[in-house]
Amino acid sequence: MTGMVVEPRKNLMLFSGRAHPHLAAEVAALLGTPLTPSRLISYANSEVYVRYEESVRGCDAFVIQSHPAPVNEWIMEQLIMVDALKRASARRITVVAPFYPYARQDKKHLGREPISARLVADLFRTAGADRIMSVDLHAAQIQGFFDGPLDHLTGLPVLADYVAKHYDTSTMTVVSPDAGRVRLTDQWSDRLGAPLAIIHKRHDPAKANTVHVAEVVGDVAGRTCLLVDDMIDTAGTICQAATALLERDAAAVVAAATHPVLSGTAAQRINATPFEEVIVTNTLPLAEGLDIPKLTVLSLAPLIAQAIREVFTDGSVTSLFDGRIA
Repeated sequence: MTGMVVEPRKNLMLFSGRAHPHLAAEVAALLGTPLTPSRLISYANSEVYVRYEESVRGCDAFVIQSHPAPVNEWIMEQLIMVDALKRASARRITVVAPFYPYARQDKKHLGREPISARLVADLFRTAGADRIMSVDLHAAQIQGFFDGPLDHLTGLPVLADYVAKHYDTSTMTVVSPDAGRVRLTDQWSDRLGAPLAIIHKRHDPAKANTVHVAEVVGDVAGRTCLLVDDMIDTAGTICQAATALLERDAAAVVAAATHPVLSGTAAQRINATPFEEVIVTNTLPLAEGLDIPKLTVLSLAPLIAQAIREVFTDGSVTSLFDGRIA
């Protein structure tokens, strides 16, 4: 008599690091799946301890962790969470990292430099991750750094739909703050049906670490200019670009970016620049006490929740790339 093969029952389990618990809780609520109770503590010497308070054997695990400052602490916590799941016999482990850490170190510019984005992928793989899910990678080639599936989601539809609802796109020009973001700007232009412009910058040879706007290529006078980028870190680039556009008679300047890193004096720079609005998503938590009156934060929890659902049910994550969220 031939033995009967019993397929294991699929069991979705969600796990949250401590960097951005609000986003993880929102994703869990949308999925109707509670976050798995976990004990995460930091010892006096900053070492991290993780223990799950329920069995995870055979589960399809999704480990949600954002990576704001201090980035290294949250990377290490997520790696330890993945290792604990692997050692507790989770069936499949997906790292959910809405903001991929070290994404700007994706290639060598000079000799003797690291490719840290590749190192991060290797660390996740070594820890036991089978899959990575992230949003708007700084460089698309990072998808090839991980030896396994990497789901590259985009927040562009959520951001663009908000812009289309609140602004007249017939008088709008989409602007790339530098040459490196032209491809992203082109995607925005197609989505909104608006022309694009590019800000060309040059380094001042007489002053170290000084950049000035040399030229704005495109029609910006009398138009609402939408500056787009994947992230706003110190806000120096986006604020300098906004000032250049206003000096060239732009009617108004709006900024949109997926990741609100907002390091250092970013808030002061944004508040000192006459933006109509600065639109970001919640891939990263905002620092406590951050005060930017014109900042609007849109949630990507529905996108992430749907992507998790598609991966769990072996559905199509590709269907989410144009913003079709159930």
